[in-house]
Amino acid sequence: MNLQQKSLATKRVLTHAQLLQTANSIANLQRKSGMIPWFEDGHCDPWNHVETAMALDVMGLHENAYRAYRWLKNVQRPDGAWSNYYNFDETVKDFKLDSNVCAYVGTGLWHHWLCNNDIETLEEFWPMLENAMNWVLQMRLANGTILWAREENEKPWDYALLTGCSSIRHALICAANVADILKTPKPEWYEAAAKIDFAIHNTPKVFEPKERWAMDWYYPVLSGSLNGAAAKSRLDEQFETFVMQDHGVRCVSDEPWITASETAECSMAFSAIGDLDTAQFLLNTTSHHRTKDGAYLTGLVYPDKIVFPANETSAYTGAAIILAADSLYSISSGSRIFRYDETIEI
Repeated sequence: MNLQQKSLATKRVLTHAQLLQTANSIANLQRKSGMIPWFEDGHCDPWNHVETAMALDVMGLHENAYRAYRWLKNVQRPDGAWSNYYNFDETVKDFKLDSNVCAYVGTGLWHHWLCNNDIETLEEFWPMLENAMNWVLQMRLANGTILWAREENEKPWDYALLTGCSSIRHALICAANVADILKTPKPEWYEAAAKIDFAIHNTPKVFEPKERWAMDWYYPVLSGSLNGAAAKSRLDEQFETFVMQDHGVRCVSDEPWITASETAECSMAFSAIGDLDTAQFLLNTTSHHRTKDGAYLTGLVYPDKIVFPANETSAYTGAAIILAADSLYSISSGSRIFRYDETIEI
């Protein structure tokens, strides 16, 4: 980072009131059933649904978060999975089954416990969590990687994704932490996470090449698979490739399309290793996306700051901003769920 960037990085630009406004913009989208669509009258996917629930917990909207997890419980398939997308009327839009989408509830429920310390809620959702993680592990290959997805009633696709497996790795550990709290230990979940780590560290070519996507750059760090010197080296190597001046993180390396959610997640990756200056700098750049009601534009295309998708603000983008702020400012007791510079006590 140059001196101008470091100067910007040292300034906190989001107040608690502004973050609460963003959380309320998410809560206002939530349906009575608990489902949180991307935007007004929009669709929902379970991964981003969990992300928004986590953000609501950060800002103290615990009842909204509980309702979000209850919705997941109510629409879970008998096999433990969730469909990829649900319409606003809650019918299934896309029947594809995505392993990372189904695993993220592990991260969400561990975070919910950290924020609420509510054993009864954890017990209520334990069958949902156990069924989900068992389904995810049915997609595992002998090399420890998790196949990306399958169409309903079809065989799984034949490749794994680095971003997806990194996220699943973190979710498995979180889910195993929940199991420990409930005194129903699942050592095989920790072991499955360790095998994903081995693949990320030693056989990275087993993953489908997605080098142009920013998430493949920072997710092994955000998930905790890479830490210390290895994590710092990875983030340093492609910082100039993906970070566009003072605008934020490109979604893909060859387009000037900045997405606030990727920028916030990348901020969290730098927080994860204790580089709080860079994390703050990246979070600050998302201010270009903030609207008057506290919601966030999904993406901007430079140099003309064209909103893309057109006029779209998204609940998951606001959620990522809140989670990145929590990693920096320790707003909630779940703030260290993506931090690895110190150990979280169970």
